[in-house]
Amino acid sequence: MNYTIIIEQGENNLSAYCPDLPGCVSTGQTEQETIQNMKEAIQLHIQGLKEDGDSVPTTTATTVSV
Repeated sequence: MNYTIIIEQGENNLSAYCPDLPGCVSTGQTEQETIQNMKEAIQLHIQGLKEDGDSVPTTTATTVSV
């Protein structure tokens, strides 16, 4: 499954979150590190949802061309 992540520049690093998975966040020093950390965070978040018997949200992202 593919999830959209939002990466924002912080004062000292980058931070990221996934709009479809509330509470799923991560940070990194570089964009690549932040993406990799978010992949791991999403996997752990989904694993936790499954272990708790909760449903795993599907992505609600829509791609548009401008």
